[in-house]
Amino acid sequence: MLKLVATCLFGLEKLLGEEIDALGYRRLDTIDGRVVFEAPERGVAVCNLRLRYAERVMILLSKFPARTFEELFQGTKAIPWEDWIGRNGAFPVKGHSVKSALFSVPDCQKIVKKAIADRLSSVYRISRLPETGTLYAVSFFLLRDEAYLMIDTTGITLHKRGYRTQAGIAPLRETLAAAMVRLSRPREDVLLVDPMCGSGTIAIEAALLTGNIAPGLYRSFSAETFELLPSSVWEEERERARGEIRPYPGKIYASDLDESCIQLAKENARRAGVADRIEFCVADVRRFSSPEPGARGTIVTNPPYGERLGDLEEARALAAAMGKAFRENIPAWQLYIITSDEQFERFFGRRADKVRKLYNGMIRCGFYQFFRRT
Repeated sequence: MLKLVATCLFGLEKLLGEEIDALGYRRLDTIDGRVVFEAPERGVAVCNLRLRYAERVMILLSKFPARTFEELFQGTKAIPWEDWIGRNGAFPVKGHSVKSALFSVPDCQKIVKKAIADRLSSVYRISRLPETGTLYAVSFFLLRDEAYLMIDTTGITLHKRGYRTQAGIAPLRETLAAAMVRLSRPREDVLLVDPMCGSGTIAIEAALLTGNIAPGLYRSFSAETFELLPSSVWEEERERARGEIRPYPGKIYASDLDESCIQLAKENARRAGVADRIEFCVADVRRFSSPEPGARGTIVTNPPYGERLGDLEEARALAAAMGKAFRENIPAWQLYIITSDEQFERFFGRRADKVRKLYNGMIRCGFYQFFRRT
């Protein structure tokens, strides 16, 4: 069994943990932005292909106290790196430090790199490591004077599914969009609509989720070059994932006022393999009405925050117009809206039943959830 660490955006730890549980793996610890768990070697492929809310999957090689540079050096050097990194292997080092005495990340990088190099040089009996072979990206995380030493198996972060070669002005991270859809509890007899779809991320993630389509199915991962797992394992897991795709009788709609956004969203949906699962159109959210009169529905959307798109005054005016349209035209629908504006409810004209704190990248947001008929 391996110890693995899956990282995520702050606020998504619970959803990520539930995903890991559903795969049958045993959780060991949950801390801000990461879940530690046990899985067999095949789990490296399974998790990279299937986890919707994770940013990276890393192999945890060791955890030890690191209050001084000497402790960090010796703890790192004691790890059997030769079990992973071959004679020609490349091992760039990156990391983070939180609430630890060793707060200088560049200095810690140098210490970790030197400790690994000393260990491998001794084992392979060479004074200079070529680092021309397979890439093993080393990651360290210092938290309250505890060091986690890991090897990244993902490469390009998991939120980059591969379908979005272009995005709108203020794109929503795919992992966050997937979480928003999951929290909205999509149901087959309820329409799911994003009336400000931009590049289509929410609608596409909804189609992937409701179709049980593995989010990493159409991209590659750095661990595919590791000797740990033969290529046949990755092929088997991809084939198994394809076999579990299911039709979704519910309907997903996406609209935007900008016709160029709709064209971009359609292209992204096509690359994601879900173009036939989403109906796109050009429409103004300020005059929103149900695409199917009388149907039950759920709105999941990411309006402008006033931070990166336009100014706050315009964003609040849009929120007011949107709130009016929703109250008049779809009073019984459930609404799930993410924004960083702490006064959103005031301008929207309705108090949320629940507000969940989430992060869109580094932007702290509220995920406003409206359940009841007004």
